[in-house]
Formats: sequence, C-alpha cells, structure tokens
Amino acid sequence: MSKQLVRDGKLDRQATAEALRDFLQKIISSGKLELTAKVRVAESGSGSEEGHAEVFADLEGKDKEILLARGGEVLKALEHLAFRALGLEPAFHEKIHLDCGGYRAIRFEELRMTARVAAERVLASKQPFQLNAMSSRERRIVHLALKDMPGVRTESAGTGEERHIVIHPAK
Repeated sequence: MSKQLVRDGKLDRQATAEALRDFLQKIISSGKLELTAKVRVAESGSGSEEGHAEVFADLEGKDKEILLARGGEVLKALEHLAFRALGLEPAFHEKIHLDCGGYRAIRFEELRMTARVAAERVLASKQPFQLNAMSSRERRIVHLALKDMPGVRTESAGTGEERHIVIHPAK
C-alpha cells in the first residue's frame, strides 16, 4: 500500500488520510468499539507544531478510556498497527499523528515543558540530566524542543525500551 501513499518521496496526504480512515473504521467496527475517527490533513506548510505531522486522526467516544489506559498504551499500539497496515517506512511515521481526545497533544506539550525545565537545571548545575525512557516520537519532541536552546545539547542513549535522552551542558 505504501507505493500509493508515497509519491516522489513525499507523503500523499489525501490518499494517506483515506487509507488511515478506512483502517480505523475497520478496527472500530471489528472491535465493536464505541468510537468515531475524525481524520484530517494538515494545511500546506503547517505541521511543525506536531513534529511535522501531515495527517491527523482523533478518536472520540464512549470507549476512549480503553485507548488511554496505562498511559495510552493501546493508542500507541493502534498507531503502530496503522503504520504497518499502511505499509509506511519508519521515515514517514512522524507524518501520521493519532490522538484520543487531545491526550497525546497534551503529552507532547508536557514533554516540551519537561525538556525546558531539565535544560534549565543543566544550565544551572553544569551537570548532565537523564530523562526517563520514552518512545522515538517522544524523544524527537524533546530533541526538537531543545535544539535551539543555547548552552545545552541532547543525545539519545540506551537501547530498545530503555532508550532515553540525556541533556548535557554544551561544550
């Protein structure tokens, strides 16, 4: 399916939105979930606020708590399955954003705030600070939040599920 969704190295936003909408409808229907999926395409030139996402899906309804339990694990798993079902290469994963009632948007803003507070601590103490393990998308949010902050640099460390970010004083 990815051949139809990626053209000339760019995501076909409309085709991706339609394929994502179809996938989510099938999951909702087969799971007999009381959810609705609203899928939209980012306006041209926008998306930097969400880490360059171009296609957004928001799930709402009576069963949203199922998606949000245990820190949104089911929502993250659903997003992972969507990537697989759409046949998208990892380089395009950041272009798709699944959310449920704004949960992940709030999480991303929390990550940005945490990154800024931790960076201020590093600036004051001149000591590295290690954040907790997080997903690749969450790490990317932190890296982007601090990329233009003078006096600090970030790096990912660890492997697998234990991969995390260390904020260092700039050299």
